[in-house]
Amino acid sequence: RVLDEMQGEGVSLEDLDTIREEGLSQHWQKSLRFLRLIGHYVDALDTGLDPEARQRLAVAQLGALWKHCPPQHPILLAGSTGSRGTTAELMGLIASLPQGAVILPGVDLEMPDEVWARLDTPRTGEDHPQYRFVGLMHRLGVSRNDLQYWTDPAPANHSRNRFVSLAMRPAPVTDQWLTEGPKLEGLGAATGSMTLIEAPDSRTEALAIALRLRQAVEDGQTAALITPDRVLTRQVAAALDRWRIVPDDSAGRPLALSAPGRFLRHVAELFDEPMTPEALITLLKHPLCHSEHPDRGDHLRRTRDLELHMRHEAPFFLSGDTLREWASGKLDETGLVWVEWICDHILVHEDTARSTVAAHLARHLKISQVIAAGPSIEGSGGLWLKEAGEKALAVMHDLERSAEPGGIVSAREYEGLLQGILTGEEVREPAQSHPSVMIWGTLEARVQGADLVILGGLNDGVWPGQPDPDPWFSRQMRLDAGLLLPERQIGLSAHDFEQAISAREVVLTRATRNSDAETVPSRWLNRITNLLDGLGTEGTKLLKEMRARGQNLVQQAMTLETPVVG
Repeated sequence: RVLDEMQGEGVSLEDLDTIREEGLSQHWQKSLRFLRLIGHYVDALDTGLDPEARQRLAVAQLGALWKHCPPQHPILLAGSTGSRGTTAELMGLIASLPQGAVILPGVDLEMPDEVWARLDTPRTGEDHPQYRFVGLMHRLGVSRNDLQYWTDPAPANHSRNRFVSLAMRPAPVTDQWLTEGPKLEGLGAATGSMTLIEAPDSRTEALAIALRLRQAVEDGQTAALITPDRVLTRQVAAALDRWRIVPDDSAGRPLALSAPGRFLRHVAELFDEPMTPEALITLLKHPLCHSEHPDRGDHLRRTRDLELHMRHEAPFFLSGDTLREWASGKLDETGLVWVEWICDHILVHEDTARSTVAAHLARHLKISQVIAAGPSIEGSGGLWLKEAGEKALAVMHDLERSAEPGGIVSAREYEGLLQGILTGEEVREPAQSHPSVMIWGTLEARVQGADLVILGGLNDGVWPGQPDPDPWFSRQMRLDAGLLLPERQIGLSAHDFEQAISAREVVLTRATRNSDAETVPSRWLNRITNLLDGLGTEGTKLLKEMRARGQNLVQQAMTLETPVVG
């Protein structure tokens, strides 16, 4: 990843020689020497271009072509902040064309000049939502005064934009809250259409969001839930299902959670653990198990009878003899064939031997297709059908082509590999989604709008997420080399938050506790509440009203979950 990033930012391994080792700890000195050492081997490898190097080379060649032969037709680039080096290069090329235009999303042209000047320092400005535009304008050789509105500005709530802009000021100038805060006008208009939900747990948060989305449907509003928390979006979608509302989810869902993904995971578990009653019943009840056989109804009835027997007997582990003893005298000839099919293909695969990834994969695919088809049936049943099945088959074929370098692994290691691959893939399955209820990621939300916007999962570590630990470079080393600082991702998330909160009506949600411990509010939510709390009686009153509207939704959610007796 670090080599990819270096290519994307135009930093060569030779550029690392400019980093001075004086003052670095022993760990960073060793890391720097290692990166310099591998440069000779990386250059000698004939592996072709990787994606980052190819993209940068493509932009360079496009620039050389356009320099001699600039296109005379309009070319527009819209919606990017130019946070990556290659993207910024392309934006510079397009901006220099005769009919080229770069359309920037969410630029705060009302922020004072002295605040813009403070954003020049990466260490203090990198996590600010407007920081990327400062670097981009320097690269393009323009100033903020050169920027023009793409259309006549008509913000949904100008007062809120000014309020949020003040709340998001860089840390070194937050003392401006004391001087500029009391001068804010239209504070009631800024917060009157804002709701703050502070739910006791994530389940209640999801249900409160679902209730507000349902209300939006009844009121004829378009509504969008925006969050990077995919667990929360699945909880909200499940809560909406009780009213038969299917949201239009832009991200789909992980392949590992689709029917074929779950089935493949269940079958992979056969190879590394003793068979338990729970695991067997889970697999037999799966809709893709025995899916092609004409007597699937009999299969489900026998599975039910077996489950009832095992609940009574409660064996710790299952064996073929245990199953045959249960079937003797209880099942007819067809039922005995069904039991032998389970014994031959489901109960006999526990194996601690290590083998190649390709061998594990071949056995996995063979057994999966046999279990999906049913006794004495050729083929793979419904395993590879529809969008999710076709996606799963394509992923497994990709794994087949890439299996050779995987080496020797255990069955448990193969299961972990499969889990990681399936989780990393998304599948979109056709559904009759509601036309006015959407679930968006933060990227899709940049270029779309709705009457009601719900910003969910506003806890630190979720939105914004924590930067990944970097074992190769310290912050100062990254700065000296010209690489991106870890706070870059926080700044991008801050920009997405600042854009989304500018909607006509906004609901901010968080859970005060997750399954492990109390949560910490998102730093941006903290800024908003702290600024309101410090604006005297009016600010405190408006914050209480925001919380009261949210508490009303939380109370409705908790009432909905309360069992009715009698």
